[in-house]
Amino acid sequence: MKKIPAAILGATGSVGQRFVQLLDQHPWFDVVCLTGSERTIGTRYGETCRWLLTDPMPEWAKDIVVSPTDPAKVDQPLVFSALPTDIAKTVEADFAAKGSMVCSNASAFRMADDVPILIPEANAEHAKLVEVQRSQRGWKGGIVTNSNCTSTGITVAFKAMLDAFGIDKAFVVSMQALSGAGFPGVPSMDVIDNLIPFIGGEEHKVQTEPLKMLGTINGNKIDFADFPISAHTNRVGITDGHTVCASLALKKKPSVAEAIEAIRSYQAPEICRDLPSTPRPVLLYRNEDNRPQPRMDRMTGKGMTTVVGRLREDPIFDVKMVICSHNTIRGAAGGSVYNAELLTKMGYLS
Repeated sequence: MKKIPAAILGATGSVGQRFVQLLDQHPWFDVVCLTGSERTIGTRYGETCRWLLTDPMPEWAKDIVVSPTDPAKVDQPLVFSALPTDIAKTVEADFAAKGSMVCSNASAFRMADDVPILIPEANAEHAKLVEVQRSQRGWKGGIVTNSNCTSTGITVAFKAMLDAFGIDKAFVVSMQALSGAGFPGVPSMDVIDNLIPFIGGEEHKVQTEPLKMLGTINGNKIDFADFPISAHTNRVGITDGHTVCASLALKKKPSVAEAIEAIRSYQAPEICRDLPSTPRPVLLYRNEDNRPQPRMDRMTGKGMTTVVGRLREDPIFDVKMVICSHNTIRGAAGGSVYNAELLTKMGYLS
């Protein structure tokens, strides 16, 4: 297929750099435009971007001249957004209205009735809300969003449990990596020899976003999944990889072996299975009593697989488990790239 030209908005930041890395030699998409702040506009990306990733900056990116984040000057059918939420609120809608399909990592539109928080291996059918946007808002393009990076792994694991047994309620405690705070992130004196038991706005996101993603389309909106989530969110001194300890009360009461088999056997919907970024496997269950661990497991499936372990009986609920996923790959840039692939296959991009 002819590659679809794409732009990355906010390309000099940490998530923007992940987009550059993950889209290097992508079989379907060709990055032709990188945008940045006023300070960087008109400069070469290789000169103005302080590269944060361990892999080297792709050669093709170095000579791209950074453009303003302006839909009048950036005319591409596909836009990946790594913008701050306050800027995304207006800019992403402007791009969608003009005709770009926006795959966003920002939270600005996540809870809009007609905008899906898309995780293809869990709720691919929600992408159809793009048609509602075009009908009701008059957009020529559209917006789909990632979830909060902590919500991603939770939702994939919970989807397997929901389909197999139903869920009555959930209790989760997160241990979130430093990269989730962006760059430069958390001051070293705050996090060394320490754990920070508060991340602004995070608990609300973790308690609501999975319910939207696990919900069902009802006309022009999504009916949220009907179970409560109670969340504690914590920042810990890990570079990448969010870990969540979760306890679930289930409608059907499985044995531990049955619950583990539900994790192991879960597959993405058929429409997603041959996409370039589809996690292989979607869910990996680790038998070891000390796994998953962020350093050991975050790059499973090139950083796209959700890793689950320590599934056992819960004396208060029914089962409990540990969930680990890569926050800046599966939970951020990689998730947006995966969403764009699904939208392409469904005919919303060409």
